[in-house]
Amino acid sequence: MAVDRYLTRGMTAFAFIMMVTACAASSPPTASPSAGLSPASGSPSPGSASTGSAAPTTGGTAPTSCTVITAAEASAALGGQPVTGPRRGNAYVEGGVACVYYGPSAPAQVSPNIPIGDTVRVVLVTGPNAKKWFGDYRGKVRARPISGIGDQAYYDGYASISVLKGDAYLRIAVGIADNLSAEETLARAALPRM
Repeated sequence: MAVDRYLTRGMTAFAFIMMVTACAASSPPTASPSAGLSPASGSPSPGSASTGSAAPTTGGTAPTSCTVITAAEASAALGGQPVTGPRRGNAYVEGGVACVYYGPSAPAQVSPNIPIGDTVRVVLVTGPNAKKWFGDYRGKVRARPISGIGDQAYYDGYASISVLKGDAYLRIAVGIADNLSAEETLARAALPRM
């Protein structure tokens, strides 16, 4: 049974990597996704924002990919496993920054730019380009509409959920088998912070 679980995770991770690779090849980001990141590691460069434990935004602080969900929520999405992160990486599908939480089975020292299993990958795009990126990705996948989350939402069929709320686009990918329920739960938790 444990072997089946690891094989399923491996297949999920492989499908996820293939999706990101295909999307990255078909439409490179127009925004600078590496702003504030060191080129080699995807880690914050000196002087950039800390990537310690994420907390919900409050007051006048604008939400980011690293603050729209909490470490506790990422842990729950991975079945209650402890998580580390988030670590900042490139968001290839929509440009900008992805924040990645790592479960204990995720290989150590893997770049946050490489989607792998046992992770939660979060991207938040706000402003005038949000709707464009939401629609662009929807046109590249077999989008299955989801009702009751934000203004519009869809599941891409294998790796992530995308949510549009006003001028904010959120994409969440949970690197486990049968990830849709976990992604919907995270999206609902993130909505008030978007």
